[in-house]
Amino acid sequence: MGFAEDFLWGAATSAAQVEGGFEMDGRSPSIWDVAPKEKIANGENCHDSAMQRTHYQEDVAIMKKMGLKAYRFSISWSRVMPKPHFVSRKGIQYYSDLVDELLKAGIEPLVTLYHWDLPLWAYELDGWESEALVPHFVEYVETVVTALSDRVRYWITFNEPSCFLMNGYMQGVHAPFKRKYLSLPRITRVFMLCNKAAVEAIRNNAILSPKVGLSFAFGVYLPEVKRDKASEEAAYIKSFSKQMGVMNNAWFLKPILEGKKVRAYGIYHTKGKPAVEYQVKFDFIAINVYSAFDYGSYGGNPHIDRSKVKYDAIGNAIDGDSLYYAVKFLYRRYHLPILVSENGMAADKEKVEDGHVHDSYRTDYIKEYLSSLKKAVNEGNEVIGYCHWSLLDNFEWAEGYRTRFGLIYVDWQSKERTIKDSFYEYSKIIAENGRSL
Repeated sequence: MGFAEDFLWGAATSAAQVEGGFEMDGRSPSIWDVAPKEKIANGENCHDSAMQRTHYQEDVAIMKKMGLKAYRFSISWSRVMPKPHFVSRKGIQYYSDLVDELLKAGIEPLVTLYHWDLPLWAYELDGWESEALVPHFVEYVETVVTALSDRVRYWITFNEPSCFLMNGYMQGVHAPFKRKYLSLPRITRVFMLCNKAAVEAIRNNAILSPKVGLSFAFGVYLPEVKRDKASEEAAYIKSFSKQMGVMNNAWFLKPILEGKKVRAYGIYHTKGKPAVEYQVKFDFIAINVYSAFDYGSYGGNPHIDRSKVKYDAIGNAIDGDSLYYAVKFLYRRYHLPILVSENGMAADKEKVEDGHVHDSYRTDYIKEYLSSLKKAVNEGNEVIGYCHWSLLDNFEWAEGYRTRFGLIYVDWQSKERTIKDSFYEYSKIIAENGRSL
């Protein structure tokens, strides 16, 4: 069976992590641009990062060389709308030029509208804590869709709401670095309203018939006994109803896809409102998958011998079954096409040697996870694409620049690009459509 001939073999980035040029085009700061130095490793910032803003033509040429069929990138709200009700012509022109360059190279643009970088001006209007954000977000979405939808078909409304809401407003480990646990119902409601309004804005304004989804940070619990039906069933149920299965998965999936409310931490996020108010119809579900919940500190499997587990540089356990079961469980529940919008591994101490970066560990990772993905596809689960995280080495949020995720090495001083060995291996997989996996 294998992957479909039109399978979207891709790579992904986000604006705040690779774009740089933080003051170009009249752009105003996002909450990540003003992050306190003590909150980011080594006091670093995202102001320049990989400078894709000025290197986008070079990057697209490299993508074409790789044979990519799709590129997932995000729009910087601050670049398009540096202040309320004002559109930067230069800002929107940059994204139009990027889309043109991708299409000229035969690469499908997959546009994410929000990938964590809330404009500072929107944050100062109370951001995700105020429903006043909704009309501002809708105005932004309409602006982008009107400008690009004559060429863009795939739209992802948000990236990982569980992360930017909970890490940013509850755990205080990501911008805006708040620790306000009681804000959870309120910030969830504002996000849900923005998401539904964004979907409606896309469908009402798009020129090309749109395909709309959302990238969830989706995880699962693995069966404790492999190839055992009862164990697999228990893992499926737990993945939507227990511990992280509730907080990370059901808290967002059930209201959006089922119109049902969820209780966690003793509270309902609907605050008396009907959950059906948040329900939308997606054309696909996008998921970002790195590791299974079993390896986590909260709700993890105590029986795992962690001395035998491989981890990447930021502590994600490497286990291809994480992706296999994520696809299998999600498709079983919702029967919507799945886009793997992120999957990859962090490494440290990578360097260029004789013009090469030898990252055999990343090659092994790609083969392991893609083999698991192919297994899920062969079992009848509909997967429309896979985007490796990341195309380029990037600003990794609070981790700064001390780890590298890219298929392409970036010299942080010169911004010179060097293709890694894993790039060539992924290119081979794309060329033969995964047949040898």
